Parts: sequence; structure tokens; C-alpha cells
Amino acid sequence: MTHTSPTFYLDETLYDGRPSDVAGRLPKEIRTYDLLDNLNVSYQRVDHSPLPTIEACQEVDALLKIDICKNLFLRNAQKTSFYLLLLPGRKKFRTAALTKQIGSSRLSFAEAEYMAQFLDITPGSVSVLGLMNDKDRRVRLLIDKDVLSNEYFGCHPCINTSSLKFKTADLLDKILPAIPCEYTLVDLPSGQE
Repeated sequence: MTHTSPTFYLDETLYDGRPSDVAGRLPKEIRTYDLLDNLNVSYQRVDHSPLPTIEACQEVDALLKIDICKNLFLRNAQKTSFYLLLLPGRKKFRTAALTKQIGSSRLSFAEAEYMAQFLDITPGSVSVLGLMNDKDRRVRLLIDKDVLSNEYFGCHPCINTSSLKFKTADLLDKILPAIPCEYTLVDLPSGQE
């Protein structure tokens, strides 16, 4: 076990699949493993304390051998349209570039109450897998095209004390159809533009 700060730990064990002992794990996390297992999605898991910094995220990603993917939960000014945006960690979120592509103006980060209501997640745990809890389909999924260029995808199992790695193709071909959830492909500028 590595200690990077007094408030963060990372279990450097890379596990295949769900925890053998689920005692103390939240039902929303267990539902995530159930979904993946029922769809025959192979995944690796690493356990850690809540990730307090981008540096801590990078340590987890290095262990999983993936690139950071941001999961941003957004809303319009009227709080009538909600979006989950997946983009590479290296890209900066630019509201103007996104609003033109999706036909919505004045986007901002959605409040925690909407995260809990629609996705059964809390701040810091935003995950595409939370869309399985969006029974009324209130949240529109947006995926930056660069996310799809990676062979593997990483996200939390609806709680930020574990991180998962699975094939991006499994996200698109198995997970999203099973939820069911369609997505809109967006093309956000990189930091150099």
C-alpha cells in the first residue's frame, strides 16, 4: 500500500472483477458490478481512498495503465436539461465549444441534488455507469471523440473509493445499449487550439 499524503491511500493490488467480500460496500457500487458481470464485461479494479487531487487520479491511472477521463455533470441555466460529458483529462472544458455543438446555452456544473436524484451518485463519484440509475432518461450523454480513440476506458463504480478499467468497445457495444443510453459524439478543442 502506498501513502501519498496523510489523507490518501492507494492499494496497489490490481483486481480482476468485483470484490470477493462486499461487506461495507454501498448498494449502488454492487449494482455496478452486477451490471458488468451480467453483460460479461471483463474489468480490472483498484481500491483507494477518495481521490482528493488530480495527482492522486494520475497514480490510479498509472496503476490501471489508462488515461484520465473526466466525467462532468452539467445543466442548462433553466435546470431543465442535464448532461454527462466524458472527455480526456488533458482537455480543458470550454463551455462555448460545447454549447454550439449541442444547441444549449449557458451550461454550468449541476448541483449535487441532481446528481443524487438522477444518477444516485455524489460529487467526486461522477461516472458514466451512474446512467443505469437514470430511469427517466433525464441525462443526455455526451462523449468527446478522443475518448473513443483509447482502447480502454476508466471510471468509478458510482463511488470514488474504487476505479475500474474495461474496454471502450464494451462501453459502446454492451453497457450503453443495456442501460439503455444513446450518446452524442462531440469534438472539443484540445488545449493547444
